[in-house]
Amino acid sequence: MHFLLRLSGKLMRLRKKSIGLVILAFIVMSATIAFLLEPGTFHNWFNAFYWVMTTMSTVGYGDFFAKSVTGKLFTMFLYIFGIGLLSLVIGKIIDSMGELQRRRGAGTLSFHGKDHVVLINWNRKTQAAVDEILCYSRDCRIVIIDESGQHPLRHLEHVHFISGDPSSDDILQKANIYGARAAIIFGDTRIDEASLTDGKTLLIASSIERIAPQVHTTVEIMQEKNIQNFRHVHVNEFVLSHDAISRLAVRSALQEGNPEVITQLLSREHGDDIYEVPRDAAWRTYGDAFQALLLQGATLLSDRGDLGINRKLDQPIPQEARLYIVSDEETYRQIKG
Repeated sequence: MHFLLRLSGKLMRLRKKSIGLVILAFIVMSATIAFLLEPGTFHNWFNAFYWVMTTMSTVGYGDFFAKSVTGKLFTMFLYIFGIGLLSLVIGKIIDSMGELQRRRGAGTLSFHGKDHVVLINWNRKTQAAVDEILCYSRDCRIVIIDESGQHPLRHLEHVHFISGDPSSDDILQKANIYGARAAIIFGDTRIDEASLTDGKTLLIASSIERIAPQVHTTVEIMQEKNIQNFRHVHVNEFVLSHDAISRLAVRSALQEGNPEVITQLLSREHGDDIYEVPRDAAWRTYGDAFQALLLQGATLLSDRGDLGINRKLDQPIPQEARLYIVSDEETYRQIKG
């Protein structure tokens, strides 16, 4: 018994690959021995291999069984050692799955997917962003980077978590920032001073722009005076956090119903939404596009950031135009084809 305990202890300390090789060698050797002991029972090596597997797994269909005394002794050997080895493999698999879940929750696993969205710094706004992304595309992969040590959304399979400093190259590489579709940096709510929050955001943005300049980067800025600093590091988009809330509050007070319209445009969950549509070769002017889209149930809103195209409907559409419409999802799909 002491020998068995020592043997099992040594096996438990082996690496997973080593244990797999030991088990494979044991099964192949056992099948070969069984066939050599009773060739008339098994007829070929594969039948002996099949018998060893059913014996070790305690299934025992009974279609093959040892008939000689030597074969029966070897069967007893398989019961003792074979079943123990197989149990060891199953235990290792369960331990590996548990360790994988622990590392996923602790944020130590690297992400190897592509075309994902990276969200940096966890707070209530990040939670809302996750909801909006999944509403836009249920299959979109999301990677959250935060300095906390616990996955905030473990129940969501499409959300991966990485714990660490988001300005660190190693952490950004763990998130596979090179293959990301976009990165959104939210202000760190654990910092009380707004200027320090923007300073940390700027450091993260500069790290992303340095190692992955092709990634579309959007940042939340606390103070308007810091906008020039973010433009200097070539951030694609920025959102003034407190200013946006203040302006919405004023519009809510002075223009009744205005926030409902904005809510529809900001969230895919409510009413119509903004979509980019491909340019039709038959559209020569903005007026052609406006009328054609209107007949399909959509309203032409802008060319990139130009919201005044309804005042220049007679002007030709440039080749580099990017047209945006307001419509429901079904109409957008029909237009897109």
